[in-house]
Amino acid sequence: MLGIGMWVLMLAGSGAIHYYLWIRLVRDTSRPATLGRRLGTGAVVVSALAAPGTRIVTPLFDPSQDGAGRWVAWPGYTLIGVLIYLLMGLVVLEVPRAFLVRRWRRAERDAGPGAGRDAEPVTVSAVGAADAPAASGTADAVGASGAADASDLAGGADAAEPVAPASEETPAPPSRLLVGRRLFLGRAVGVLAGATALGTVGHGMSVALGDPLIKRVPVTLSKVNARLAGLRIAVVSDVHLGPMLGRSHTERIVRMINELEADLVAIVGDLADGTASQLGPAARPFKGLESRYGSYFVTGNHEYLYDGVEDWLDEMRAVGVRPLVNERVEIRHNGTFLDLAGVEDLAGEETGRGPDLERALAGRDTSRPVVLLAHQPVFAEEAARHGVDLQLSGHTHGGQMFPLTGVTALSNPVSAGLGKVDDTTLYVTSGAGFFGPPVRVGVPPDITLLELRPADH
Repeated sequence: MLGIGMWVLMLAGSGAIHYYLWIRLVRDTSRPATLGRRLGTGAVVVSALAAPGTRIVTPLFDPSQDGAGRWVAWPGYTLIGVLIYLLMGLVVLEVPRAFLVRRWRRAERDAGPGAGRDAEPVTVSAVGAADAPAASGTADAVGASGAADASDLAGGADAAEPVAPASEETPAPPSRLLVGRRLFLGRAVGVLAGATALGTVGHGMSVALGDPLIKRVPVTLSKVNARLAGLRIAVVSDVHLGPMLGRSHTERIVRMINELEADLVAIVGDLADGTASQLGPAARPFKGLESRYGSYFVTGNHEYLYDGVEDWLDEMRAVGVRPLVNERVEIRHNGTFLDLAGVEDLAGEETGRGPDLERALAGRDTSRPVVLLAHQPVFAEEAARHGVDLQLSGHTHGGQMFPLTGVTALSNPVSAGLGKVDDTTLYVTSGAGFFGPPVRVGVPPDITLLELRPADH
């Protein structure tokens, strides 16, 4: 659960972001004191509260298929997805927007101070008239009374405030033409950014909610001999059962894994966003998993966000999926052996649990290849120090949404796919579900079938 300090940070960050959105989507697209500006401002305020409020409030509701959580999660997290791409679109459009405004200002300045403004009536004062050259014959017509009037005007000049010359440092107010152009530009930018955001999120939702992509990946390991060659491991992670993904999501995953006819199945953490009492029924279809050597499970960080990680371990045992809690099992294939180990997630350390790789690997035959299930890819550094041949992980979602993929790549040794950490091969699945916005852009969900091969293959 999130603490008060995190709530404050989320609200402050949302406020700062939405102030920028208000400038570009409300102030730049509407005239002051209009109904449109008032409605736009109200919408921005609601959005600024709803975006962080979704993350804060959703865990307080029942996340089961019939629970109230879905009525909060679906609109709230979809809004967050739209806001992410709306913000990115506006930031990208800042460059052409600034270029056009600067060009228009320069053009107006070059055209002169009166360019683009309505004509102003010219009033000639008596003092100004005295400086003007007299027309022919005017002097003869001026009498004593006229001289007296001129004298009065000259005497009254002391009471009048002098007209200050225009300062070159004071910028002239924008012309009506420039104001109109900027209003049009603001609306054009808003429409373009909004349409792009909605289109991207719509596409991303169709990908996130569609069938996971099946990846078939050969993995070469030096300790795999000819008899172990061809062993196939189905890997799935980050299922994220909750208010937006329920029992039907599990049924689809089970069906797709069974079609792969794998030798064993590895579920690598982040099974659900809720307790076993709330979401256990959504996980029951895992009882239908089929494989030659069984199905195995390790915890992810989300299993520790809610009370009762032991309940989830019991739930998985009840459906025939064996949890590996800092332990190891022997997989016998064609008369030879593979060690399959699993550790608790690093998040468990906050509750006195966590990974214990030494315990999991204690007493093993080091001539055998060992495959480790560990939710977070960063654990591969520890795995490499213990001589692990292959680590299977999830956690990253592959970044889930471009351009967050770049951030994920910077914070993990491998963000998605196959890689190496020292002498340990690391495979990271992008996950079969999603967290937060029901959106995947550039990173489809996946289920992977790994096939072990010897080094001389």
